[in-house]
Amino acid sequence: MTSLLAATAFLFVGQATFQASDIVQSGIKDISFTARVQYGNQMELAKINKDFGDSYRVSSSIIKTKEPFKVRVEGKVGDTTALYILNGTKRVYSIPRLKLRQKEDLSTSPGKRQTYLDFGLLTPSLLEDLFDAKFVRVDRATNDLVFDLTYKKNDKSRHRVWVDPKKKIVTKREWYNQKGKQLATFNYENPVQIDGVWMSTLATVRNVDNKKAGVLSYENIKVNQGLSDSLFEVD
Repeated sequence: MTSLLAATAFLFVGQATFQASDIVQSGIKDISFTARVQYGNQMELAKINKDFGDSYRVSSSIIKTKEPFKVRVEGKVGDTTALYILNGTKRVYSIPRLKLRQKEDLSTSPGKRQTYLDFGLLTPSLLEDLFDAKFVRVDRATNDLVFDLTYKKNDKSRHRVWVDPKKKIVTKREWYNQKGKQLATFNYENPVQIDGVWMSTLATVRNVDNKKAGVLSYENIKVNQGLSDSLFEVD
């Protein structure tokens, strides 16, 4: 009888569930950093997505992010500077030298929006307004919490994430397209803590053939500086 009770108790613990609040960092207001390409294999990147592969042609970018849903990316290819801004569902591409400026509304294409998830981070706004998070299991090897993230509307692509329950950073992410086909796996490593916020400093992406396609380092990380909203203007 005692062994039966013990087994029942173990089963109950093993079936414990976790909520979205268990995998987010609520202290993030804004982050700025430099993303630098350490490795990029265009042949292997092309197996993931052409546009995704092209992003690795920019050797370094200055990235500024702010809650909720504000991203600014400045990158150089040769002597040409390109600017990308996302503010909510509005996205702007700008190449001043070519007098090029393109504005898009991504309200019906949420999968095209760049967010903190791309950098291995989850914030409350992501799981309140963009994704539904469903607990899958606790990874036996790492004790990471595994969740499926699906868009609340207008997009059938999804992500499966492994989250360190103590640091609350994504350690691994699988990216699936609209038809459920896996496109890539991202591993986020070498985390650092800055002003109470954890962030990985190395991101490696592999394609479905498990070939290393690209490596990014995140450097000069600054947290909660009080970035101005004017940096993210799209009008």
